[in-house]
Amino acid sequence: MGQVLLTPLSPSSPGSDWAVQTTDLGKVYRSGFWLNQRVMALQPCSLRVGTGETFGLLGPNGAGKTTLLKILLGIIRPSCGSGTVLGHAIGDRAIKHRLGYLPEQPNFYDFLTGWEFLRYAAGLCGLDPARQPGRMRELFDLVGLSQAQMQKKQLRQYSKGMLQRIGIAQALINDPDLVFLDEPMGGLDPIGRFQVREIILALKQQGKTIFFNSHILADVEVICDRIAILNQGELVCIGRLEDLLGSADRYVARGQGGTADDLKAWLEPLRLEGDRWQGTLKGDPYSFVQHLATQGVQLTSLQQARPTLEAFFIEQIDPPGYLDRS
Repeated sequence: MGQVLLTPLSPSSPGSDWAVQTTDLGKVYRSGFWLNQRVMALQPCSLRVGTGETFGLLGPNGAGKTTLLKILLGIIRPSCGSGTVLGHAIGDRAIKHRLGYLPEQPNFYDFLTGWEFLRYAAGLCGLDPARQPGRMRELFDLVGLSQAQMQKKQLRQYSKGMLQRIGIAQALINDPDLVFLDEPMGGLDPIGRFQVREIILALKQQGKTIFFNSHILADVEVICDRIAILNQGELVCIGRLEDLLGSADRYVARGQGGTADDLKAWLEPLRLEGDRWQGTLKGDPYSFVQHLATQGVQLTSLQQARPTLEAFFIEQIDPPGYLDRS
């Protein structure tokens, strides 16, 4: 596995308190005919999300992202650890009205119109009937759906992008302080992804705290203040993108030969695969190249560039043959 990087939320990050805070939060499922097999869906996980922050949770399929999100929402119970959401213990009903949630695969009532569905969601949230029409029109404008579409078109006639937008609207009907979005861009075409991204950015400008899972790494780079990566239920890293990816004045070196002890003096972190290596240069590039020449070590590339989030993500989940594809 790649090096674990844990960086704290800096004082300059949005918010002065924690919207989400967990300590050693984990989940074990039991499987098998006799329920005697234990599956660790989420290993003890500790993280914090600041008020007003946009936080992205990344990871491959089956990493535990949805499990963590459902625990925070109080949908399932943790097997260990503790946490708070908006200052209350996880699962506390007193804050349900301050939360919004869009599941990864929502099941809507197909024969309702968008207007009828949103009115139904408003009733579930206890929104004053006199306020409902005005609030619904606000949300139509925010998510980019016309009132004519909402009043005349049944949900079964909606495209995937339209369903995502009406799903976001229902998650916001109660004007929540904290919004959980599970794969909000999944299955969308580039235009649909752009529209959802603009909605999230609009929520960010309103000061909402947004906690979302996503596989679309390019959009995460644009939207998020901080990210975390889960892999096989384990929290691999958490921090601001500039802390995790580094700045553009850093050099990434790749080469072949040499000894690990010698290379560690120059490169951190250092990754080895056989006699091949790569790492981030700590010292002066010119001196490093001269040193390699005196040691007879082959330098194959030296690039002055910040890695993309995609490259960083792949490195952290550490698939076999990563260096061969670089």
